[in-house]
Amino acid sequence: MRIAVTIFLTDETPTPTRLARELEQRGFSGLYLPEHTHIPVERTTPYPAGGDLPREYGRTLDPFVALGQAAAVTERLGLGTGITLVAQHDPIALAKQIATLDHLSGGRFTLGLGYGWNVEEAADHGVSWRTRRDLVRDRVRLMQALWSEKPTAYEGEFGSVRASLAHPKPVQEPRGPVVGPRTLVGGAAGPKLFAHIAEYADGWLPIGGRGLTESLPVLRSVWADAGRDPAALQVVPYAVRPTPGKLAHYAELGIEEVVVQLPPAGEAEVLRALDACAPLLTGGTPQP
Repeated sequence: MRIAVTIFLTDETPTPTRLARELEQRGFSGLYLPEHTHIPVERTTPYPAGGDLPREYGRTLDPFVALGQAAAVTERLGLGTGITLVAQHDPIALAKQIATLDHLSGGRFTLGLGYGWNVEEAADHGVSWRTRRDLVRDRVRLMQALWSEKPTAYEGEFGSVRASLAHPKPVQEPRGPVVGPRTLVGGAAGPKLFAHIAEYADGWLPIGGRGLTESLPVLRSVWADAGRDPAALQVVPYAVRPTPGKLAHYAELGIEEVVVQLPPAGEAEVLRALDACAPLLTGGTPQP
């Protein structure tokens, strides 16, 4: 099983280059970074995990700039977002950012995307909360048109693009209906999420990884009904607090990659966390 990590990189944590070098040297498979453009102080949206919103949410580095730095100092490390808030971006500009990062990294980028939870943050970007899932779908489809090998127009409910010359192209070849980098959708299990995954993505990025025994068969059924190759579905539990039993259970479900949560801390604490996770790379027990 491949073990990747995620962390809220901020102005108070190790730099992307420092962390990326450590991850590659130690044998971790990837680095996934979250995204928040800003956190409005006057916020009524509750933190999904409960309690006060942790400090790091308002201090996150831009994931694409940070992953670009990580790409420049590594050769094998996977680079991903967890998650890109697609609704908060201009899709034409975002398509260029993603394609450039994927091209320069040799195809190592994974687009982990999602819908967000902070209503006020999204509202400042002009996002209507009620229609944000359909907006994300529309923008992904527009980006995939730009990533297509031949100039391809797209006319959607929320936006459009003319058939265009748009290079560089993402490295990975098309997979069924999916064009562009490896694409995983984050979110809670449900009919709409699973329909979107089967339509335009390579798989699912379930936060925390709970309830997969019940939800995976449903997703696999939706995937097969959409005519997708059963062997191609990728499910990557994200921001996991690992235990040997949990990882063994994931392996029994056919999961091949897990993203482990690191603390948003200073360099010494982050390196200690990597040391604690090191046994996972050889199937061992994480240190306390």
